[in-house]
Amino acid sequence: MKHQMRGVSAVSLTDVLAVVDGVSKPGADLSAELFAAVAAIDGAPALRRILTDPSTDAAAKQGLVSSVFGAKLGAASISILQAAVAGRWNSPRDLTDGLETAGVSAVVAAADAAGDLDALETEVFEIGRLVSSDAELRGVISDRGVSADAKRSLLTNLLDGKVSDSALALAVQAAVARRGSFERTLSDFGDTAAARRGRLLAEVRVAYTLDDDEKSRLTSALGAKYGHDVHLNIIVDPSVVGGISVSVGDEVADGTMSTRLETARRQLAG
Repeated sequence: MKHQMRGVSAVSLTDVLAVVDGVSKPGADLSAELFAAVAAIDGAPALRRILTDPSTDAAAKQGLVSSVFGAKLGAASISILQAAVAGRWNSPRDLTDGLETAGVSAVVAAADAAGDLDALETEVFEIGRLVSSDAELRGVISDRGVSADAKRSLLTNLLDGKVSDSALALAVQAAVARRGSFERTLSDFGDTAAARRGRLLAEVRVAYTLDDDEKSRLTSALGAKYGHDVHLNIIVDPSVVGGISVSVGDEVADGTMSTRLETARRQLAG
């Protein structure tokens, strides 16, 4: 389930993301630095406790950030980390979760500025499908015993040149699986991309490829139902017999003939 920050953590995250939005050139370089900082802080629990200790002066924590990371990260990343440690967090873990979200947001902001946000949302969805559909690949990506570097190398070899650098960066970070499975984490990253435009992601299963008019009508209908713009991620599934299956978040509206027939069979079987 997607982790929602609450209380002081939500306020601090808003402040951090405002700094990300103010960076002149968000993107892969910035996100890579933020993800590296997340890994370093996660790997040093004592440091994370100090950086989130409400009794420690904010200026002292910002100075510690400069001391630890000043020679490793650029000025933009340092400013984001300093904004993060100046805030208050419900738990030490929320700090690094927030910084990971900041890294994702940096990727999304760059894609949006380049006019590539629609493509990024679709690529993230397709990467998730690719991994889920290959049992061997999924097994390696989900194996906690395989190092993050090995997973990064595997995904880079598999996806480099086939998806954008932005989508690859999100896939590699999702493989770290800090907040859940690879698929769940990557889905959450996709939600972050959609949220930038106040949109929802809808997974649509149909028996045949929809034409532009059908996509437009479905998008309009879902937008009217949910009160938000909707981005469609369409799966052509030959097992679907008539109708359409739509998933938006945790809500599934399945009107496929195959599902109705299966329901009827179960009812007849008692």
